[in-house]
Amino acid sequence: MKISESWLREFANPPGDTAALVHQLTMQGLEVEGVEPAGPDLGGIVVGRVIELASHPKADRLRVCQVDVGTGTNVQIVCGAANVRPGGVYAAALPGAVLPGGMAIGRAVLRGVESGGMLCSAAELGLGEEGTPERAEGLLELDPSAVPGTPAAAALSLPDCILDLKITPNRADCFAVVGVARDLAATSGLPFREPTIPAVPAQSGALVPVHVDDPAGSPVFVIRAVRGIRADARSPYWLRERLRRSGLRSIHPVVDITNLVMLELGQPLHAYDLDRLSGSIVVRRGRPAEPVALLTGEDVRLDPDFLVIADDSGAIGVAGIMGGSTTAVSAGTVNILLESAFFTPAVVAGRARRLGLQTDAATRFERGVDPTGQQRAIERATELLLAVAGGTPGKCQVTASVKGPRHVVVLRRERLARLLGELVPDRDVEDILRRLGMEVEPAAAGWQVRPPAFRFDIAIEADLIEEVARIHGYDRIAPRQGNQRSRLGEASATRVGTDALRAVLVQRGFQEAMTYSFVDRGLDSMLAGGREGVPLLNPLSADLAVMRQSLWPGLVHALRNNLARQQRRVRLFETGVRFAPHPDGMAEETVIAGIATGFALPEQWAEPSRATDFHDLKSDVEALLAAVAPQGEFEWVADAHPALHPGRSARLMRRGQHLGWLGSMHPGLLKPCGLEAAPVLFEIGVEGLAAATPVVYAEVSRFPAVRRDIAVLVGRQLAVASLVRAVRDAAGPALREVLVFDIFAGEHIDAGQKSVALGLILQETSRTLTDADVDRIIGGVIQRLATDLGARIRE
Repeated sequence: MKISESWLREFANPPGDTAALVHQLTMQGLEVEGVEPAGPDLGGIVVGRVIELASHPKADRLRVCQVDVGTGTNVQIVCGAANVRPGGVYAAALPGAVLPGGMAIGRAVLRGVESGGMLCSAAELGLGEEGTPERAEGLLELDPSAVPGTPAAAALSLPDCILDLKITPNRADCFAVVGVARDLAATSGLPFREPTIPAVPAQSGALVPVHVDDPAGSPVFVIRAVRGIRADARSPYWLRERLRRSGLRSIHPVVDITNLVMLELGQPLHAYDLDRLSGSIVVRRGRPAEPVALLTGEDVRLDPDFLVIADDSGAIGVAGIMGGSTTAVSAGTVNILLESAFFTPAVVAGRARRLGLQTDAATRFERGVDPTGQQRAIERATELLLAVAGGTPGKCQVTASVKGPRHVVVLRRERLARLLGELVPDRDVEDILRRLGMEVEPAAAGWQVRPPAFRFDIAIEADLIEEVARIHGYDRIAPRQGNQRSRLGEASATRVGTDALRAVLVQRGFQEAMTYSFVDRGLDSMLAGGREGVPLLNPLSADLAVMRQSLWPGLVHALRNNLARQQRRVRLFETGVRFAPHPDGMAEETVIAGIATGFALPEQWAEPSRATDFHDLKSDVEALLAAVAPQGEFEWVADAHPALHPGRSARLMRRGQHLGWLGSMHPGLLKPCGLEAAPVLFEIGVEGLAAATPVVYAEVSRFPAVRRDIAVLVGRQLAVASLVRAVRDAAGPALREVLVFDIFAGEHIDAGQKSVALGLILQETSRTLTDADVDRIIGGVIQRLATDLGARIRE
């Protein structure tokens, strides 16, 4: 948000120059992103008043002006501007001055008449923007009260700087000059010169019928009719210039005034051409497919999710976002209706983006405006309008639902000191909170604080602590050395951090991706098996409409981008939070996920090229598991997942607990995901994965190992992991490793069976195993396999 420094200092004027002001604003949490001058140096240019005006004897379009420039002697200046007139006050560039465009001014003779200077337009002074009135209407007229001879820069409130503030969404009160000034005054300890806005008495008793059908969406709705304004009125220079320095263009005196009040007080207003309204004003929900023509010229269709302003002809504006073109103020408008309302953030949030808009009004209503400032804003607008364009004001018509007092937030003295690391004196705490406009009542353990209506962000104790720290000064809080107790001998390797998990995948040739937590609704639902994710109330776009239920949508999107850039081998992983619908609202879980496609190995001469498959990614995941716990703690269970290929998917288990999934993408999802070949994916919960089994030292045996191979016949549907688990249980501590080195089904094997060949590595640490020892262990293994799994030795 852009703010003129001079306008800000009208309400709070701390000592120091612009740099000091910028530093103070940034330190109090209102970051200044940029500073630029409001206008150029106008040395040699002064205020001049035209005393006499005569036609040029040799040029019909030129005028000869006698100009008072404060020297006691009038200066003759030849001027060709159409709007020059006797008594007019303009900027006069005297000989020796250099205009911002580089033109040097000297004495000249124009068609035989001497000219001792130049009367300047806004363009020649380097003010205004192309297409604005001050750039197109000839000479720039100054305030009639300006004294001739005064430097033009002073008359134009220059020098001045434009501050570009980065207002965080929680500080809705600072989307206004008075809000920033109030905060600045509280920080600097100076008085806040709040603008005095007198009530404008009604001069007409005529009322406009108004009905608020949705008081929950619009608790306060204020209107006022002003009739008989001058159609030829134009905004004075000071008004146009304040808008320019705030980043807005001058449009029409009525619109300019509503914009100025919004910038000054933070309350958006809207003006209607009263003669173009039909019947009553109604605040209601939109009807299905209800049309409205916006001020932008675009025709949109609404639904009951939108709050609208309507008359008897239908919707004439979208509440809190933009008015309609059918009732817009125009050059011929003489009767207007001003509207100032409080629309709750919930009925405005996200609606502007759905219409492809982002207006200044929507920005403020989405974050919250002061629910007590609507009538104040309309009085200020009326006051300005009467001064600029005249007119007869009617009565302020206020429709308001009953609102209770704001809630009380308890601030505990002990909690404040613990979070800040130092004790702020009670007197200072109370002074800070009161300077911020809060009602403070001391209590035994601290304070009971009632925040003002304009501070929507003060809801819990931590919010008050933040305010105390911010105004007290972060730089005044002394840094303290932290320490943590520890005892020798405690087990330290009980968890594996995500950095270690990331490192394993990087070593395996993966690259880390970072994707949005917000994803496309359709893609998220497909990869979650049809479940609907948690929708956002205010989505950035339709492609970012729900909280992700899995990291796969983001990885799929990243994969598409890489493939579109001719990457033939892509291996990506991400660690992040997924969000699942929950009876209590939403459940969050940190997971690590990956996706791989293309060649299994980088292209080379030693190995033939082949596509990455299920077993390649399973090998990578098992390397990840090896960093957490010894072999045997994890188990792969063949299972079906809606997003994975049937028969090429598995569930990862640890001691009976489900951890995640691995598999190839389901063929039916390739086209919707924009892919030609199925990638392989995995996703595992970090919490269950990171619980490490403490490493126990095992002596390296000096005795030889013995290997025995067995081949057993089992049913084709039996998981090999069940065989391995049964072998481990039966063999006991002498078993060091089980190798599955062959699986065969076909000739000489009964239908419905397969042959699995296992290599058992046996070794003791205290003695050499004898043949009898080995035979006994192998016999026990064969008996267990036969008893538990129906396996028999293959002859």
